[in-house]
Amino acid sequence: MSLLAVENLTVSFRQDGKTTQAVRGVSFSVDRGETVALVGESGSGKSVTALSTVSLLGDSAQVDGSITYDGQQMIGASPARLRQVRGNDISFIFQEPMTSLNPLHTIRRQLAESLELHQGLVGEAAHDRIVDLMTRVGIRDAAERLDSYPHQLSGGQRQRVMIAMALANKPDILIADEPTTALDVTIQAQILDLLAELKRSENMGLLFITHDLGIVRRVADRVCVMKDGEIVETGPTAGIFANPRHPYTQKLLAAEPSGAPDPVSDGAGEIARTDHLKVWFPIQRGLFKRTVGHVKAVNDASISVREGETLGIVGESGSGKTTLALALMRLIASEGGITFRDRDVRKWSTRELRRLRKDMQIVFQDPFGSLSPRMTCAQIIAEGLGIHHVDPDRDTRELVAEAMRETGLDPAAMDRYPHEFSGGQRQRIAIARAMVLRPRLLVLDEPTSALDMTVQVQIVDLLRDLQRKYGLAYLFISHDLKVVRAMSHKVLVMRHGDVVEQGPVDALFDDPQTDYTRALIAAAG
Repeated sequence: MSLLAVENLTVSFRQDGKTTQAVRGVSFSVDRGETVALVGESGSGKSVTALSTVSLLGDSAQVDGSITYDGQQMIGASPARLRQVRGNDISFIFQEPMTSLNPLHTIRRQLAESLELHQGLVGEAAHDRIVDLMTRVGIRDAAERLDSYPHQLSGGQRQRVMIAMALANKPDILIADEPTTALDVTIQAQILDLLAELKRSENMGLLFITHDLGIVRRVADRVCVMKDGEIVETGPTAGIFANPRHPYTQKLLAAEPSGAPDPVSDGAGEIARTDHLKVWFPIQRGLFKRTVGHVKAVNDASISVREGETLGIVGESGSGKTTLALALMRLIASEGGITFRDRDVRKWSTRELRRLRKDMQIVFQDPFGSLSPRMTCAQIIAEGLGIHHVDPDRDTRELVAEAMRETGLDPAAMDRYPHEFSGGQRQRIAIARAMVLRPRLLVLDEPTSALDMTVQVQIVDLLRDLQRKYGLAYLFISHDLKVVRAMSHKVLVMRHGDVVEQGPVDALFDDPQTDYTRALIAAAG
């Protein structure tokens, strides 16, 4: 008997008098000590299928079929039974940590809550377990980060906290929904090794949801390929990769960012530059909050980016990549020189900087956290148009529809809200919101991390086309080195706030000069 068995699962959602079928006739099983991967594009039904296992879908969902855990039916189970199973027997790692972590509670409190509820651990025993969990998932100086709030951690660090919470109670089944999306390649390798070790040592079943086929090849025993709510192909991993039979599976396996951006014109002007930029955050202790040290988030960074040029920024989570970009845009305080389009903007007031905001835009790493849940897709994309008076003579909805089509979204969905889109679709809304203003400099903070492989290729092609058409300069922050190589002219490597290496993309990838860069490239391969 399988530990988790899903048979003929059908999930429908009813809204405004209409019924939408998200999953149709899905069947698969997960045994102890086995990893099953659900693979497919955003919106294919992977996450809906996973959430159905312990009835985590909303009241608008109609779930039919059979889902059994350890022989017991989960569809229609009592609330008390579901509470017992959730987080204890079946645990989740969700795709977007900011939607799952409480912004008002420290990391210590959130991990301790789970340990006390399910294991009765409190006090020193709970503290030791929390430190051990955070250390195992790759958080440096774990004991010192326990009293941090989620917003004080990088995207990758928040994802690691989510993984620690999911593993805290040693579940029988771990359902991992894009668990390595926000992680750099070295930590990704560590997390995958950790999950494999736990699967072996705890005889745990693992349902792994991902769009990254490289990870699937590495961790999965069996693969289920989903498209439009159905499983179109299933089988052992080796067989699926060696001989894919369904055209959709063949398309997924062939999708990989490749090529290179157009060369930068010799006469291209400089868009932005930093000179010896430094961002140090004070560490304050005691009743009077005395400064006892500093977190050196960015230490002496000098960069330059020209019209039509992409500077890729790589490094582990917490290395200072995003902090560097935010400082360049004057969104956080810093020391050192900052020049934008030949103007020294270090001492500009907020009012003066507002005139430049149209020309410098950013796509944030976590689309759900950066999109207002109370605004429709059209309102989100159009907000900047009114503020910056872009194309006032054109119809706003027409401009929104054009931006949505450019980023692979259906304009017919412009009146829907963020929660009604998949994770990948929300990321595309964030890209459309920035692109609609036609900026001169665009900071892309992990813009493809939430996207499936086929859409990654589309977004890379889109960004290169827009760069070619408008002469855009990009700061491209990513842990996906394949995407960085396909997008970038130059690459900057950061570690612990320091710039350890920078240079032309081919030279850096083909002949890295530092051990750290070589380790990053090896982990990605």
